Amino acid sequence: MVNHLDADSGPNGKLLPGNLETKMTIGNRSSVQILLEGVKSKPPSASDLPELMTQNQKPRDNWGSSLEFLMSCIALSVGLGNVWRFPFTALENGGGAFLVPYLVVLFLVGKPIYYMEMLLGQFSSRGVIGVFDFSPLMRGVGYAQLFALGVLATYYASVMALTLRYFFDSFAIELPWSYCRPEWLSEGCVNASSSVDALSDLAKQPSNITLTTSTKFYLERVVLNETKSLDNGIGYPNANLALMLAISWLTVTLIIIRGVKSSGKASYVLALFPYVIMFLLLIRALTLPGAIDGVMYFLTPQWNKILEPNVWYNAVTQVFFSLAVCFGVIIMYSSYNRFNHNVYRDAHIVTTLDTFTSMLSGIIIFGILGNLAHESGATDIKSMIKTISPGTGLAFISYPEAIAKFKWMPQIFSLLFFAMLFMLGVGSNVGMVSCIMSVIKDKFVNAKIWLIVVGLSLIGYSVGLIYITPGGQYLLTLIDRHGVTFVSLVSAIFELIAVGWVYGTKRLCEDAEFMLNIKTSYYYRICWSIVTPLVMIVIFGYNLYSMPALEYHDQGFSSVYRVIGWCITAVILGQLIYWACYANYKQSKGSLLTRLRESAKPLADWGPLDSKKLIDYQMYRRNRKELASRRNGIWQKITDRIFG
Repeated sequence: MVNHLDADSGPNGKLLPGNLETKMTIGNRSSVQILLEGVKSKPPSASDLPELMTQNQKPRDNWGSSLEFLMSCIALSVGLGNVWRFPFTALENGGGAFLVPYLVVLFLVGKPIYYMEMLLGQFSSRGVIGVFDFSPLMRGVGYAQLFALGVLATYYASVMALTLRYFFDSFAIELPWSYCRPEWLSEGCVNASSSVDALSDLAKQPSNITLTTSTKFYLERVVLNETKSLDNGIGYPNANLALMLAISWLTVTLIIIRGVKSSGKASYVLALFPYVIMFLLLIRALTLPGAIDGVMYFLTPQWNKILEPNVWYNAVTQVFFSLAVCFGVIIMYSSYNRFNHNVYRDAHIVTTLDTFTSMLSGIIIFGILGNLAHESGATDIKSMIKTISPGTGLAFISYPEAIAKFKWMPQIFSLLFFAMLFMLGVGSNVGMVSCIMSVIKDKFVNAKIWLIVVGLSLIGYSVGLIYITPGGQYLLTLIDRHGVTFVSLVSAIFELIAVGWVYGTKRLCEDAEFMLNIKTSYYYRICWSIVTPLVMIVIFGYNLYSMPALEYHDQGFSSVYRVIGWCITAVILGQLIYWACYANYKQSKGSLLTRLRESAKPLADWGPLDSKKLIDYQMYRRNRKELASRRNGIWQKITDRIFG
């Protein structure tokens, strides 16, 4: 147990005691505390540091190279959302015109948050929980993000299981979703394999039956064995999908079994392999007859939609979830960097590449749709878009249907497509599980990494079984809204407030200058302080205003399931209140306002993990305060907090 001293300095350059808080030391912090207390009497010499560091400091793992970090960030941020969500989000929101709000939001929300989280993680060498040592009052934000990440990781793996099922099905002589089973014909099933078969089947159907493609029947009847409602429960897990889910978790486990030492090596494959497949599919798609018409339809702006609020809302959510910001994974990945690594460059590379990948996916998909329209004799692409299924149906109904219509070796393209989806899913899920693992490892420093990873995988597999039951997609829809989408927007707003105003944009910029020797531009300062938090608050308000009733297949959820969903939301967001109260309770005696103010300040050992760099940082902070001019008015304090 060690008393933490506030890092404020007096006029004589000595550190003044304050912010008296007691907490358990983590790994190397006891030495640092002793060293910082000694600064009150005299600055420590360099010769004082090695012995203390050797005795108490347990070094944090580092990436094998700077490239491993970059590849891991690419594998994390370039995921399933780029391939199956962006193309049709863009189409539904103005086509080429959607790129305007998308790029604006990328520069006002995506890039600033990505760079901010990289700075925090690398500067402190802490994970998503420890990083809130900069303001213990806001530590609940880290826990809320961690819980949401755990929920996301479990159902993300179930989607990976579906991609594996389709991957192995692609080895069949005839793609199993390309044709109707005899028992489906009476229900209006139409073969997906060719327009000839479709017309033949159309002629056989009674006029009062809604026609449905065989890919939809295959997903719902064969793969998922989906129930019509949850009235009789969710049922039991599908045996084939349970095996696929096990393979998915085994893949993630083997990749992170040794932490960043093993995941860093795998990142090259996880980041680059999907691009190899994408470029192969791009070449094939653009050489198909009618492909250019499809691409032009995708890129042609519908300017009348650009002023619709929903378009801007979709742009923000696409950027937010595509880059995986405000989930703690970027902070965790950056915490394994060398202290002086150039994250400014990497943030630009990853965010730009993410946008490029989304555009590339759109060109591929609509090139294929253009070919389908050409083959079927459709006058425009709209006739092909009307039957597109949203969400997971897009990946497992619409895309397989397009592949089934290929005249030459559709199995090859199916194998490539679902192998790409699986690799994209693995890259993202590795980051999620690694983030949770790092929090546990930071708490229990002597625990074996492989034991933590195996334990998390077993828990993730067990929970994931509920998503591969006949009622699993209903639960996935429920959990996605209440356990991920809604709570992540709230936690993002509080993270931005915590960094931009509680910790302070000015201090974050000073930390960046100390670490990278880079002056932060006004662009980042204004975004971190004003623009980005304001945009997220507006988007959250619009989300509340326009939130539709939760449905799956046009069926609402019973009150029992709605209560369960809101309980999940309350547990996750309740972390914000609980940890704020805890930080306030741990403060020394004083008024409520005093305790809140003190619990909002950084802990005394906040800063670089390395003891020598931490002492240098404390001296740097002292010198900055001595040089700073005194600000009196409220406006002067606000401008000083942003611009310094």
